[in-house]
Amino acid sequence: MAIDLDDEILQDFLVEAGEILELLSEQLVELEAAPQDADLLNAVFRGFHTVKGGAGFLALDSMVDCCHVCEDVFNVLRNGERAVSSGLMDCVLQGLDSVQIMFTEIQEGTDPTPATPELLAKLKVYSVAGDNEPDDAVESVAEETVEQTAAVETETHDETDDEFDALLNAMDEGSNTEPTPVVNSTSDDISDDEFESLLDDLHGKGKHSGGKPEEAEPAKEVNAVTASGSPDDLMTDDEFDSILDQMHGKGKGPTAEATTGSNKPVESNKGVKDTGSGDEMITDDEFDAILDQMHGKGKGPTASDSAAGAARPAAPQAAAPKAPAAAPVPKKEVKTPAKPAAEASVRVDTERLDEMMNLVGELVLVRNRLQTLRASMPEGKLTHAITNLDMVTADLQTSVMKTRMQPIKKVFGRFPRVVRDLSRSIKKEIKLEMMGEDTDLDKNLVEALADPLVHLVRNAVDHGVELPEERVKKGKPREGTVSLSATQEGDHILLAIEDDGAGMDPEVLRVKVVEKGLMDEEAAARMDDKECFNLIFMAGFSTKEEISDISGRGVGMDVVKTRITQLNGTLDIDSELGKGTTLSIKVPLTLAILPTLMIAMGEYTFALSLANVNEIFELETRKTNVVDGQLMVMVREKAVPLFYLSEWLLKPGEECLSGDGKGQVIIVSVGNRLVGLVTDSVIGQEEVVIKPLGAMLQNLAEFAGSTITGDGGIALIIDVPSLLKARANY
Repeated sequence: MAIDLDDEILQDFLVEAGEILELLSEQLVELEAAPQDADLLNAVFRGFHTVKGGAGFLALDSMVDCCHVCEDVFNVLRNGERAVSSGLMDCVLQGLDSVQIMFTEIQEGTDPTPATPELLAKLKVYSVAGDNEPDDAVESVAEETVEQTAAVETETHDETDDEFDALLNAMDEGSNTEPTPVVNSTSDDISDDEFESLLDDLHGKGKHSGGKPEEAEPAKEVNAVTASGSPDDLMTDDEFDSILDQMHGKGKGPTAEATTGSNKPVESNKGVKDTGSGDEMITDDEFDAILDQMHGKGKGPTASDSAAGAARPAAPQAAAPKAPAAAPVPKKEVKTPAKPAAEASVRVDTERLDEMMNLVGELVLVRNRLQTLRASMPEGKLTHAITNLDMVTADLQTSVMKTRMQPIKKVFGRFPRVVRDLSRSIKKEIKLEMMGEDTDLDKNLVEALADPLVHLVRNAVDHGVELPEERVKKGKPREGTVSLSATQEGDHILLAIEDDGAGMDPEVLRVKVVEKGLMDEEAAARMDDKECFNLIFMAGFSTKEEISDISGRGVGMDVVKTRITQLNGTLDIDSELGKGTTLSIKVPLTLAILPTLMIAMGEYTFALSLANVNEIFELETRKTNVVDGQLMVMVREKAVPLFYLSEWLLKPGEECLSGDGKGQVIIVSVGNRLVGLVTDSVIGQEEVVIKPLGAMLQNLAEFAGSTITGDGGIALIIDVPSLLKARANY
């Protein structure tokens, strides 16, 4: 059955449960490292309890079952009745994975898949107080539990079939024997048939009613009552007294007086009924007391005997004597509770935030237009108004951008589990350190960075950190360290993944790139160490000799580089042999509004992302040389390839300055390489809103989009990596 995702309560549950499950994954890994942390134990317990409560309200039984048994495990742990162990944590993490799978299925609108019986059985073993059993012992107990449960279910099914067959046989033979009904109801009231069966157990089948027809009339009245389960179907006090009179004689049967435990006389049942009170039914204890009076203490049958093992409901209840009035309690001064504080936050749909950001983008374009016009206006009130508008627009832009910001912790939170599981699978001991988790980043960037960062962290664990035995031989501690940090630098975020592992050997990288046929030996020999480190971003390059499910296929790092480049970010890698490796990622705070460098080419205007621009200088032909057919320019004693944008972006014959050896050189970074682009002139910096290209221009990979300039014109935004790849095969 599909789940209704339009339910507002369900949507609230998905938001809250999603946040809790993300936090639980991080807390469980922390708990394994600090098993005595009582606050952490209580936090995990509350997390599972909260998710269970929400799931129970929505009748998500399979999620409730799994969360409940996980909650039981942590209840035992926080009470000190069992200690945290690696096997227990493995089992609980599997339980969390199962809950996460159910959560994802609910998000997709499908019914959640219940946790496996084996997993639930293992969790139940850990939820019982006791010594820390070995993992194989827990597995054995869990398997026995699953087998016993299956056997009981099979036996119950077989017994049910046998009872049904017996009933059919009795019907065929015309037997008057009535089968004892099995009651599954949880109500506290027994049905008339159950009560008849109970009397049969007391006196024998059919012997409790008198032989004379006139004496059996009250019983007929009782049998005429239906079993619908409503209050009107319950036996009245008069009917109950009539049955007792038949059993013991008029006035000789036990009364409710014997059950009250008081020496005071009790009002008759009849009197109670006459009051019209709803409390005219006797309780279970009172009914048991009557049976004890009839047969002796503990010798009378109970209602469960007639219900075939079902939970015994209560018989009709007689009114209990009124308790004496309590002495008046002196009134205490009740303090008026303080007025609760207003809610500090409000949940807003991301689509509405995106719409607001688009409107602010349009406002930025209008501001740019007014700033351009102001330059041609004389000083006056209008120019002052434009200046004020510029300031307000900048503040509004910053405020709206902050509403889209999320802490990078939403990405960092998954890494403790990633490092923990991966290090256990490859037999390494690794500690993860995270810094700057509260650094804010645009929501879209947070989601886009998740997969690249996971791959880089896995790469540091697999390639970077050595095995414990190797680290000890090198004089290092057995436990390696992987650090993950985030800091804000102006309008950019700097992310760093650092390990204290073996580092990278440039010579090994040179040999590998030649062996794989990705570069000739002469070109590899000319590379410096920094360029050698960047070889790991080449498609098909890997230093692993064996392919595993973690690494060795030569794919992944090149995908990471491409993804970061698409986010207008840059990658930088530094390594020292025997000391470790540091990989840095620099991305803009937001993708909605892009800081650009506006350039002129002939009569056209283009924009370059400022994230790619390193420096600008005047073109001097005396500093250029041709090497292997490629024009190069010397920049800080390093040869950088030089390309004329007019050859790629203008039609043949269109006028431009740069074609005559004049113009300006813009040094841009592509990955970890530098490239010089020659243009006619540089207009200046400008914040622009990226507009997608129309359907007819979708195949132009060299351009990231378009924007409206301050003078009202249109400028194409150049995607530098794609342009070089398409035009120069770079």
